Amino acid sequence: MVIFMKVLFMGTPDFAASILKKLIESGHEIIGVVTQPDKQKGRGKVIAFSPVKETALENQLPVYQPVKARDPEFIECIRKMAPEVIVVAAFGQILPKNLLDIPTYGCINVHASLLPKYRGAAPIQYSIIDGEEETGVTIMHMDVGIDTGDMILQAKIPISPEETGGSLYDKLAVLGAALLLEALDKIASGTAPRIPQEDSKATYVKMLSKEMGNIDFTKPAIQIERLIRGLNPWPSAYTQLDGKTLKLWKAAVVKMDRKAKPGEILEVCKDSIVVMTGQDALEIQELQLEGKKRMSAEAFLRGYTVTPGMLLGESNHPNAGNEL
Repeated sequence: MVIFMKVLFMGTPDFAASILKKLIESGHEIIGVVTQPDKQKGRGKVIAFSPVKETALENQLPVYQPVKARDPEFIECIRKMAPEVIVVAAFGQILPKNLLDIPTYGCINVHASLLPKYRGAAPIQYSIIDGEEETGVTIMHMDVGIDTGDMILQAKIPISPEETGGSLYDKLAVLGAALLLEALDKIASGTAPRIPQEDSKATYVKMLSKEMGNIDFTKPAIQIERLIRGLNPWPSAYTQLDGKTLKLWKAAVVKMDRKAKPGEILEVCKDSIVVMTGQDALEIQELQLEGKKRMSAEAFLRGYTVTPGMLLGESNHPNAGNEL
């Protein structure tokens, strides 16, 4: 028998919004939704709601947007709401102990990695960048550390050779939602385990930044190809061509033993551009030049002249590095 609880949900991006939707459908009483403050977006500085806020408003749920989750006024507001459990999924702020202690059954987190590996802000993208063959979701009891609490449940999925940060993000959101509902059933029935993490096996990952997408062609092609997939769709991997920012969306590794400068274009084929790296070559298949739409290399080459010997990379172009 399912025991429904009073749940306060905390989250911000699409990953969290997908989980919130399933939580709403489950029948648990959502007494409130907490998300990050609205942000200005684009050149027009238009106010944009987080995906979680949009989902909450669509379902007529009360929304709270504290600048800091540790503000005394916010803590008191949560205390008056008296949640039985707080569910957190990619909220974006560290929660203080006096907030963690409020719910009857504590706070639980939906974390998109197989803890203790990939604690921190961007586990999905880094699992691809690092060449992992599998990843998953961990439902855990929260404590004052960063993803250090006892685990309740884990589920694994393979990482395919074509996986991008975006596609894996979607898969883990679906997996995380199902695993969360299972964990809530166990919590309500008093059967949820507390499995300590092995701290000696822990790894941490930092937040993503646009700068980390700047491709270093002295690195092996396999590392660059993983970076391209991991940072797709955001913040994206990029280089420079003729002084303009060139985003790379899809590429493949070409085994090659040639003497050439890293970043040098070796071949221009009908549907790809082959570039030298520190080890092997990179075959660019999908790209986007500054001010243009994302397109296949074949479409790009019909309107832009690229020749062997040209160099990609900011070191050749003093005006490179501008954002799209």
